[in-house]
Amino acid sequence: MLDLGAPTGARANAGRTVATLGALLLTLPVDLALVAVALAMRRPNPLAHSDDGPPRTVLITGGKMTKALQLARSFHSAGHRVVLVESRKYRFTGHRFSRAVDAFHCVPEPTAPGYAEALRDVAVVERVDVFVPVSSPAGSVHDARAGDLLREFCDVVHVDAATVRMLDDKTEFSTTAASLGLRVPDFRRITDAQQVVDFDFPPGRIYILKRLAYNPVGRMDLVPLSAETPEHNATVARSLRISPDDPWILQEFVEGQEYCTHGTVRDGRLQVYGCCESSAFQINYAHVDKPEILSWVEAFVAALDITGQASFDFIEGADGHPYAIECNPRTHSAITMFYDHPDVAAAYLDEGHPVITPRPEARPTYWIYHEVWRLLTQPKRAARLATILRGTDAIFAWWDPLPYFMVHHLQIPSLLVANLRARRGWSRIDFNIGKLVEPGGD
Repeated sequence: MLDLGAPTGARANAGRTVATLGALLLTLPVDLALVAVALAMRRPNPLAHSDDGPPRTVLITGGKMTKALQLARSFHSAGHRVVLVESRKYRFTGHRFSRAVDAFHCVPEPTAPGYAEALRDVAVVERVDVFVPVSSPAGSVHDARAGDLLREFCDVVHVDAATVRMLDDKTEFSTTAASLGLRVPDFRRITDAQQVVDFDFPPGRIYILKRLAYNPVGRMDLVPLSAETPEHNATVARSLRISPDDPWILQEFVEGQEYCTHGTVRDGRLQVYGCCESSAFQINYAHVDKPEILSWVEAFVAALDITGQASFDFIEGADGHPYAIECNPRTHSAITMFYDHPDVAAAYLDEGHPVITPRPEARPTYWIYHEVWRLLTQPKRAARLATILRGTDAIFAWWDPLPYFMVHHLQIPSLLVANLRARRGWSRIDFNIGKLVEPGGD
């Protein structure tokens, strides 16, 4: 994510926004030249082929996100028709200009009344055969409710609403996993700050507090708590406004390498799977082989017998075993690792398809504006440059270059201008998700 530092006031935020717009304007000629060359070359889609059976019309939500673009390209490459939708706020998403998108519609925000009905109307008009939501954290349950409406006349690749709620709740997820004999860190559900004060912290072990509700700004602020810091523990807990209506999880902090996974599941069978090293600001994806993590995921989704997409976060502890930290019942941005895989559409749509993983020759994916920012502002520039040369941008494709240009010079600038006019603050630009990270945002 492109992080320009926290604003210190309305005027400072406005100045930072204008400066960012200026920086994007400076890069416009370079991007324009790149896209012009790509358009002039008229390269064909290297993955173009037809799946067995008739082509289907696939409805994809979350049109602002790179992962929606990646799925659109995968379905299009297999000969299917793609309908992309997004809310009016993100109507200028660069992905609507993709060669892989056959139709684009604006619908209400997932949390707004009428969202499910609007998706149903789009599905009827476009004669949709398959619904594949690319959900935001705030939209997963609402996409599940929409799926209940759409399931009457099309296939739905999404987890049901009750299971989404369970998986999204970090304590319920951990309880379910532990009941299946799968490793998770020690945890407690916290509904009152006094519970943290009264908790008997085991000596030598560190715990952290995480809000159960989605927290786009504060989710990176993980303060260590331990038996050695009782006053600090109490101060932190009492500053968080913990309540029965806004519960938190007190979770043991497992020190080690983090991993994230993407999984697409049908009837409890894993059919698409990718695993990457992870970090707090994860914006690089390269597949790694971790058999114990794969076994954990397979056992969990089989026990729940779910159909849909599920992403998991793990930490590999000092004992060499992975511990599941949380589950996000939706598409993971790691799906971009499948940019050159010809079987993604079939693995999403066909029951009983063998599990696919990223191809061994696939280059790691990144977002070039994030990488250039880190190259200019962080140490170890040689390593950062090597990352850029070794990998590939997740948005740009020679056969489909317009989304790259439009994301950086229409989608993000339009959000910055709207933010400036509304005098709202923002902390980061997330080119991957295609949004500004704002307090109370999606």
